[in-house]
Parts: sequence; C-alpha cells; structure tokens
Amino acid sequence: MATDNHGGGTNGGEPELSDSLRTFGAVLKALRDEAHLTQEQFAPLVRYSAAYIAKIEQGKRFPPAKLLDRAEEVLGPTASRVLGAAAQSLTRKVGLASWFLQWAAVEEEAVSLYSYECSVIPGLLQPEPYIRALFERRLPPLTEEQFEHQVTGRLARQQLLVERPRTTFGFVIEQALLSRQLGGGEVTALLIDHLLTVGKLRNVEIQVMPLVQEDHSGFEGPLSLAETGENRWVGYVEAHDTSMLVTEPKATSAMLQRYGKMRSQALSHQSTRSLLEQMRGAL
Repeated sequence: MATDNHGGGTNGGEPELSDSLRTFGAVLKALRDEAHLTQEQFAPLVRYSAAYIAKIEQGKRFPPAKLLDRAEEVLGPTASRVLGAAAQSLTRKVGLASWFLQWAAVEEEAVSLYSYECSVIPGLLQPEPYIRALFERRLPPLTEEQFEHQVTGRLARQQLLVERPRTTFGFVIEQALLSRQLGGGEVTALLIDHLLTVGKLRNVEIQVMPLVQEDHSGFEGPLSLAETGENRWVGYVEAHDTSMLVTEPKATSAMLQRYGKMRSQALSHQSTRSLLEQMRGAL
C-alpha cells in the first residue's frame, strides 16, 4: 500500500497493483496506440500530464472519472465504450490495495485539500532530507532501489502545490512534530525553511497547533479531506500500513466539522510563520 505521509507501506512502500487497475491501464494504452498517439501527445488532449497518464497505464493510479469523457473526445465513441467497460471492474473491485490510488486520483482534481497531522509532517510538505530521514527509519527496512523510488515518487507528488495554483491547500500540524527534531537539528532546520517557503504560496495555508491547547479537537487522529470539482467532499485516513477512503456524507461531514474546529484552535497563518521563524532561529 502506498501511503500519503509516512515511511512507505507494505511491500516496501510499493503500491499493490490490482488486476483491474492493470487491465484498465493496458486497455487505455492499447487504445492510445491504436490512435497512433504517444503519451506526450495524448496527455494534453485529455488535460492531464504525460507522467500521470503513464502511471494510469501502469496501473499505479486510479483513473479520474473525467478521463473517460475526455478520452471519448480524442479516441472516439467506440474506444470510449471499451474503456468504460474496463472501468466498470474498478468500481466493483475497490479494495485495500486501491484505496490510496483512489485518493491520489482525487488529489489530482481537487479544488480544496485539507490535512491534519499529529504523527508526521504531511507528505506534500516534506523536503527531501526529511523524506530520507523517514525512510531510513522504515521498518521493515527498504532496499536501496525501493528507498530511492519512494523518495522520487513523493517529491514528484509535491508538484501539485505549484501545478494547481487554483486549488486551496490547508495544513494543520502539531508543534510537537517540529520540536521532536526527527532526523536531527540540521534536518529540522531545513524542514522549517521549507515550510516557510511553501507557506508563501498564495494557495497554501499552514497552521501550527501549539503544544499547549486545552480545547483540541484532533484527538480522533490524522485526517485528510478533498473537495471535488463537483463540490463533494471525500475523506482519507491512514495508519500502520492501512488506509481508508471515506465517501459517506455523514462521515465526511463529521471530519469537516473537526477540521474546521481545529483551524480555529491552531495558530493563525501569520502567527505560525512567526513561530516557525522563532524556532528556526533557536536551532
């Protein structure tokens, strides 16, 4: 299971590819080849990146719903029906191995992305030294190939922050994650520098939850939330190599209420910046 924030998952952090995802990817590739289009030619026509199309064809990403409609415009109605038939098996066979793949697809098209973390800095905010510090502590240990693959993959995923300037990103993180100095003082200094830099992006809001906060609504644990293009909310939770996509409206509503409350309990974006600068100066 690939994971969002932590140091990998089962099989050394490699996504477990389901047969249905592989099949869909193979069908998409065959139809694209039949149309005499390379990934680089096909991707802009369906308004995705070539790298994202490659991951779908490899069965490493759950295809977004809009891909089917956009593919019909490029490949034609017959090819679209074939692709649609392949997609049917995906909706029937959503299991543990594809939960994160679905979340990654949701992230790619979200108009709002929110995250609360109390165990590790969110994956989208991790600079490379911090990522490496996490993977070095992964149990069971990763092979060198798995290690580098995971580092590369996580850094590539962070391009969402700049590739989607109209998506709102909100992060609430515990001050304890910075005070802990995972990886040592040098790694922590680089982490804080990175947070200060990313926090300057107009579409990114970072808030720190102070060490002492009597009124704290985060005791249920970490959570992630995404607002889709259709203004529906989807939740995601993970821990210890397991994860779950949350789509039931009542459950996502509860997650939204908790996150909204935590935003009011955490330091403001500006106060967070002041705290980060203070902590950076003390290192």
